[in-house]
Amino acid sequence: MYRLQNLAALERLADSLRVLVALTGVIFYTGLRDNPHELIPLVLGVIASAIAETDDSWRKRTTALLVTLACFSLAALTVEGLFEMPWLFGLALFAGCFVLVMMGAVSGRYATIANATLLLAVYTMIGVDQHAMPDAPFWREPMLLVAGAAWYGLLALLWNAIFVHRPVRHALARLYDALGAYLDGKARLFEPVREPDIAGKRMALAQINARVVAALNDTRLALIDRLEGRRSRSAMDENLRLYLAAQDIHERASSSHYPYQALTRAFFHSDLMFRCERLLRRMGDACRRRGGALRVGDTFTDAGPVEEALEDLEAAVAHQQRVPSTSMADLGYAVTELRDNLNGLAAQVTAAQASADAWPDRVLQNPGPTSLAESGRRIAVQLTPASARFRHGLRLGLAMLAGYVVLKLVHPEQGYWILLTTMLVCQPNYGATRLRFAQRVGGTAIGLVVGWALLRLFPAPEIQLLLTVAAGVLFFATRFRRYLVAAAAISVLVLLAFNQVGNGFDLIVPRLVDTVIGGAIAAAAMLLVLPDWRERELHQLLADTLSAHSRYLRAIFAQYRSGKRDDLDYRIARRDAHNADAAVSTHVAIALRDPRGVRSDSREALAVLTCAQTLIGHLSTLGAHRAVLAEHAGNTLLAQAVDYVADSLEEAGYALIRSEPMPVDSDREADLRRALKAWPADDEPTRRLIATQLKLLIDTLPELRRIGQMLTA
Repeated sequence: MYRLQNLAALERLADSLRVLVALTGVIFYTGLRDNPHELIPLVLGVIASAIAETDDSWRKRTTALLVTLACFSLAALTVEGLFEMPWLFGLALFAGCFVLVMMGAVSGRYATIANATLLLAVYTMIGVDQHAMPDAPFWREPMLLVAGAAWYGLLALLWNAIFVHRPVRHALARLYDALGAYLDGKARLFEPVREPDIAGKRMALAQINARVVAALNDTRLALIDRLEGRRSRSAMDENLRLYLAAQDIHERASSSHYPYQALTRAFFHSDLMFRCERLLRRMGDACRRRGGALRVGDTFTDAGPVEEALEDLEAAVAHQQRVPSTSMADLGYAVTELRDNLNGLAAQVTAAQASADAWPDRVLQNPGPTSLAESGRRIAVQLTPASARFRHGLRLGLAMLAGYVVLKLVHPEQGYWILLTTMLVCQPNYGATRLRFAQRVGGTAIGLVVGWALLRLFPAPEIQLLLTVAAGVLFFATRFRRYLVAAAAISVLVLLAFNQVGNGFDLIVPRLVDTVIGGAIAAAAMLLVLPDWRERELHQLLADTLSAHSRYLRAIFAQYRSGKRDDLDYRIARRDAHNADAAVSTHVAIALRDPRGVRSDSREALAVLTCAQTLIGHLSTLGAHRAVLAEHAGNTLLAQAVDYVADSLEEAGYALIRSEPMPVDSDREADLRRALKAWPADDEPTRRLIATQLKLLIDTLPELRRIGQMLTA
């Protein structure tokens, strides 16, 4: 039973089972009709429909399926109608690629559908070119492809109507796994070593943080579709509470109370930093255990490692307070605030329940378009060379057109595998394209060798059909995390399936050659057509980040006046700030994978990343300790400092957008810095924490302006 539970917990199991049922149904259908020519288009239709699948509720998925089938039908009929008219076909190929890529600007759902539509269009080309029956009506191939897609779509609808909560639980499990990895990365910053590689550790942490933010966004989308329009919401309440708790865990884990290098130097001869590191690692383990429990439907129980590590930290802090030392006298307040934050973090990790008092509403902001006009506006905003989506659409369209010209010049027979490879290899950035090229070529070569061996070992058509199903299941089980294996599996499927209507051995060499040609065209397009390292607008990215951070700071301080409430407005401000920070991290990761010699903005990108992480760390600290401030004369100074920092961030953002000189340090800034630095150490803890964090934020403003001036110079 335990092994069955672990098997059911595999996230790709559901996809694999649906594909298994769909492909088996296709094989039985074509076997009963004794018409192997229908096998390939039906199988390709199933694959395209499975790739177009979105993680929605069954109601939303019904609409998505209808849109998918309409797009599939239009694409297949267009290919069929223009196939014998090369000039019109080439123009339609370029325009169709560009339009489908831009369609993805509407939402992630439409981006997935658009990608699958383009894939089905190429499948139609391959089918018409290689195995179309003579004298068959023009609509036959499109009809079979769409029929295969509809068959899988109906299976997926039925599956999601039965297993309503499983996708949400899997999304939550991925989220808590990501939080566990983030806490591990945060723990590395507390390693008590003499020369810590803070820059390298923060870079790694930034990449993990981007995955956490992506997991938070994915979970929110999964929850939105299943919360809307349901009469009984009790079944989703626990999932929603787990999601809200994850947001709070992320905010607390992102906080930075004091520079880590200073803490390490001050407490190098104490075990204080080690205790913090150990506690964070235990909390990371607890998050991963919760993720595992969510996958199998078990109740999460903490065996005590977190509580034990927390007690050890308390003992270390108490001992340090008893031992007279200059370090404790100077940084005692920082250690106390850090301990309090870790206490709150531990409580959230072990309970993972959002309190009812801090949960005034159950509304989640839906990022999807609310009207057709809004969808059009989202696309219109992206119609500029400054947009990465526009550049990718233009690049992919030209690459596909070049591939079409090459196949007509080199070998018009069986040449449409060039277009398939070009479409799959051409990614939005250079690093991803290079990796996909290597994986696609390597996986295809392995798959062709394995396919050749299987054709030799199992000449019986019945066994080959079973192996075709197995290859299809393997493809969907590995396509996200093991693309090399997935590419090999789909190559095996193609050989075995095409062998049912011809000689699969004749496909081996053209398939390999065309894969190399198609990959080379995609790589050339990435290097020559609006390469990202020439078009990137790093200053725009930083401007967006500063604007989001300014709104986050204002939202935080508003709650120091009214009390901690995770209402929708606060959660939106917090999410926008973290999304902006994750966008910077993603940008830096992409920039560092650019070709050597063209990494013109890598140094600037790293500086922006450091600045953004410093800002979000101090803002998260303020957000983690939200509480009502008691009436005090010093509150006015704090409010003035908040307004100054928020205004400064906005002004710097505006200067970046307009490529104007950055604002200079003012006398007002110097006065605020001195006043906050002289804040009484024995003041009320919450007020003292705010003063400390605002002083640290003001200290980052000169460096921020220097970076902004460097970007606009």
